[in-house]
Order: sequence, then structure tokens, then C-alpha cells
Amino acid sequence: MAKRVAVIGSGVSGLTSIKCCLDEGLQPTCFERSDDIGGLWRFKEKVEEGRASIYQSVFTNSSKEMSCFSDFPMPEHFPNFLHNTRFLEYLKLYAKRFDLLNYIKFKDSGLFLTDSVPTPFSTPQKALNVRTRNSVKRSG
Repeated sequence: MAKRVAVIGSGVSGLTSIKCCLDEGLQPTCFERSDDIGGLWRFKEKVEEGRASIYQSVFTNSSKEMSCFSDFPMPEHFPNFLHNTRFLEYLKLYAKRFDLLNYIKFKDSGLFLTDSVPTPFSTPQKALNVRTRNSVKRSG
């Protein structure tokens, strides 16, 4: 049975974490409090409390060659420096290419971690109970 991993958020780090877990044979579940992926790269007109955002006019400050994932180059037709909408499009292409959306629980923000019984690992690690508004999962 694969070990389960909780990933918080489906921005750049969350998406790559899901993919790395899958590459290593782990079973990730990503908890995303909004209704879509992208994290900071998903511009919202209305400011939401507790959610960081970018400006509507933001462009990447590194080239597409330096900003892309090593296993998924940016599309050739993308400009060298991307507007935030293009970078978000890239993240959606990445998620689709590696089938990451199946591992994301959208609109699930009530995440609580509590200590459980110690695990039999040689290092002093503990298992965690993961509780969300809609479910309880055990990880460890």
C-alpha cells in the first residue's frame, strides 16, 4: 500500500509536489481552498481575505526557458516573458499533461492536523490525522 501524502494548495509548489509524489509511488491528496489551480498566478479582481494575489498587469521576470519545469517545456508559441494569464495557462497544461487534477480536492479549506500514534520509523516521526470539513484521512 502506497504511503499517503497531504499537499496544501495547488499553486506551482503544490502541483509539482503532487507530480513528485506520483513519480515516487506515493499517494498524494491536495487540499485546495479555491475552485481552481494556480495559486498566486490566478488573478482575482476582488481581494479575498487570507489570499495573496498578484497585480492584473504582472509578467514573469524570468524567461520562459528559465521558468518552465524541466520535464515540461513551455509551448513554442508562448512569448519569452509571460503575462500572468499565460503562466496560469501553462500551469493548467502541466496539470492536464500529468493528470494532476484527479488528486486535488477543490473548495476544501478546513484542514487540521493532529498527532496520532507514533509510527515504527527509526526516526522520531509521528503519524498525523488529517481532518477536513468533508472528510477524515489518516496519513503516516
